[in-house]
Amino acid sequence: MTDPNTTLSGASIAPMSTDDLDWVCAQEAALQAHPWTRGNFMDALGAGNEGWIMRVAGEPVAYAVVLRVLDEAHLLGIGVAVSEQRRGYGRRLLQHLCERAAKESATSFFLEVRVSNDAAQALYRGMGFDEIGRRRGYYPAGVGREDAIVMRRTL
Repeated sequence: MTDPNTTLSGASIAPMSTDDLDWVCAQEAALQAHPWTRGNFMDALGAGNEGWIMRVAGEPVAYAVVLRVLDEAHLLGIGVAVSEQRRGYGRRLLQHLCERAAKESATSFFLEVRVSNDAAQALYRGMGFDEIGRRRGYYPAGVGREDAIVMRRTL
């Protein structure tokens, strides 16, 4: 098994701990209209899901949570601090997650993305994710619900 602490172009990626949750929750609240709560993150980590933090110069810049089941990985959430966006951190973090999943025998990586999130869709497509379906009314929205695009990358 590879060392969970990985350095990618000056950015380190390490497992998320409960000590990271104040920062993660603050970022989640700034990034999402319907953010996960501290309890959601605690439940995800407590259930054995993988939580990851990316740091640059020792400071957190991004986070992600991944569910692993048999030969599949599923991105439950990812975020890059608003002040750190457009620097390639999200791409680097997601690439790390895909590489790690492949090394641990995953053959597919799945995610959902809001139909309105064009920037995320472009990132995911650029990283080899393909649309494989839609989930109607998957996300809460300002009024009603919003569909999700389901994407998959073969590892």
